Amino acid sequence: SKKKGLSFEEKRARMMEIFFETKDVFQLKDLEKIAPKEKGITSMSVKEILQSLVDDGMVDTDRIGTSNYFWAFPSKALHARKRKLEELESQFAESSQKKEALQKSIEKSKIGREDTAERAALLKEVAALRQKKEQLKTEIDKYRECDPDVVEEMRQTNQVAKEAANRWTDNIFSIKSWAKRKFGFEESRIDKGFGIPEDLDYID
Repeated sequence: SKKKGLSFEEKRARMMEIFFETKDVFQLKDLEKIAPKEKGITSMSVKEILQSLVDDGMVDTDRIGTSNYFWAFPSKALHARKRKLEELESQFAESSQKKEALQKSIEKSKIGREDTAERAALLKEVAALRQKKEQLKTEIDKYRECDPDVVEEMRQTNQVAKEAANRWTDNIFSIKSWAKRKFGFEESRIDKGFGIPEDLDYID
């Protein structure tokens, strides 16, 4: 039988694994080589998957010189997941309250009344809300299942991520120092030419 391909969400999850497992910074061409070999993501779909993660704020990107670099620290993913979980829980609570109010209205409408268009409409809305509630519950459960693992991973990898960021900062400072000695460039010229922020510094 033909092997089933990865879904879009599975590809996104596996792409995030690359960043979390390596704690490194990549160019697109690097990911196009790594993703097929290590995560089973076709090289043709890497750019689309990566852009969707950037659009959702899960992966950061910046242009240095003529190249674009991509990275994702686990701590940011945790915050994004917590925000999503809070948003879903709020929607779930709102739907539950609305469902309860509608059910009370339906019960009142039954007293001494025949079936009416209003009651039919309320029943239809209750059914839609029940379906929405189940969808939200499923999505909340999905986030709850993975959230404890991510929290634990954050505790273990936060320091590693900070050290990786400081190591890249140290490399940039070293390259700037070398360029000033080798070519006599002013620091401001180097920053401007390579898109380096003036306030670049180590993370405490």
